[in-house]
Amino acid sequence: MGSEKKEKRSKSGRLTRNENPNPKRMRIPLGPNRITAKKKKAKTKTSDKNNSSLGLATAAEQLSFFVDQYQSANGVQLSVLELESIKPDKSILELSQGMDQSASNLSEHMKAAFGSSWKEVLCEKQLVEGKIDPGSPGLLVIGLSALRSLELLRSLRDLTTECHAAKLFSKHMKIEEQVAILKNRVNIACGTPSRIKKLIDVEALELSRLAVVVLDMHTDVKGYSLFTLPQVRDEFWDLYKCYFHPRLLQGDLCICLYGPIPISS
Repeated sequence: MGSEKKEKRSKSGRLTRNENPNPKRMRIPLGPNRITAKKKKAKTKTSDKNNSSLGLATAAEQLSFFVDQYQSANGVQLSVLELESIKPDKSILELSQGMDQSASNLSEHMKAAFGSSWKEVLCEKQLVEGKIDPGSPGLLVIGLSALRSLELLRSLRDLTTECHAAKLFSKHMKIEEQVAILKNRVNIACGTPSRIKKLIDVEALELSRLAVVVLDMHTDVKGYSLFTLPQVRDEFWDLYKCYFHPRLLQGDLCICLYGPIPISS
């Protein structure tokens, strides 16, 4: 019998990390960060333990994914000028590679993202005339639902003991109550796209200090995410087009994709 040759399966190479620093044009300085990810073939589960197991995605890959989602959902094509204005190192916040992206780690990721200024920006409670206006968070977290928003807010408790986070969703909360809350200093706000947009529309929620928008990419029990649940997806892109896209083009805002995202091989 002839000898048989055994083929060895080579492992795919690691994706390189983007080493560019965060944008200098940000109104709030951000520290160096990385995002971690690991591609899974198994069926997606709802627990953060499973959802946070990701493949390494560079800022450029995340930006490409985000732009593709934006164009596909809205049936538009960004102009060359717009695409040139949205740079990966200025528009995408990469998270620490050393921590997974579970809800319980969100606080630590944000401390690292804001660098040495995190206490001043995310914790202090005093309004500063001409610098820190009422209802103007430095960090805005957008979740798929009220329940998911509450879960994310729980992970930020160590940042909100002095200055409470604003809960911006409709479940068990009237918009009048939220307008009253936003008359005080707000460092961190978390909620759903529809209610966030309404509060911006009535000029209760201000964006003058907003540096980072965290988009929760984790899925619910049915496998839906912020970008795939039909009604919520449409509400998010409506919010994004009206208020976030212009700031992204100007270099005044960073998008943080928190959780697993599908990236090309």
